[in-house]
Amino acid sequence: NTTGGYAITFGGVSGTTVSIPNGYACFVYCDGTNFYPCDTSSGGNFSVNGKAATAQAETDTPLLWVIRDELGLTGTKFGCGAALCGACTVHIDGQPARSCQTPVGSVAGKKVSTVESLSKDNSHPLQVAWIKHEVPQCGYCQSGQIMSAADLLKNNPKPTREQIVEHMSTNICRCGTYQRIVRAVERASKEA
Repeated sequence: NTTGGYAITFGGVSGTTVSIPNGYACFVYCDGTNFYPCDTSSGGNFSVNGKAATAQAETDTPLLWVIRDELGLTGTKFGCGAALCGACTVHIDGQPARSCQTPVGSVAGKKVSTVESLSKDNSHPLQVAWIKHEVPQCGYCQSGQIMSAADLLKNNPKPTREQIVEHMSTNICRCGTYQRIVRAVERASKEA
């Protein structure tokens, strides 16, 4: 092609052709429609909780490990490593994402928010409700639960119980505190 890249047709998707520009080693992220190229030497620049960040890790490194190991923000947890449990949920440009399966190269130029962004003193309505309803048992999944609940309340400030249950169903609590989670989200929606 004219850019000097290589055209690749991906099987299973009729007519999909992607050009790999010169200087890029691979594509590390696909959102189902678009493939995002990256230089595998560095994860790039982005912001985390409103502060500029630069990843030193290779671009295919899961965002989770950059958040925890490079940036020292340990609220986001590793649960399954397959984007199935939700313990690693963060927000990328305001949308929930599973950081264990999000390559750091895919967040270049984007805004990432972790559970630490909600408040420094546990004063966010969700954190207050979580404490009031004694939601955590082991606590491992709670940051992902809270980030999923924050997404729900941002988009639907007064959800019904059924809407809460449906939205939170993608997060697993191995201790089974689902009823407390629902009550805490209900309380936060009333107090926010």
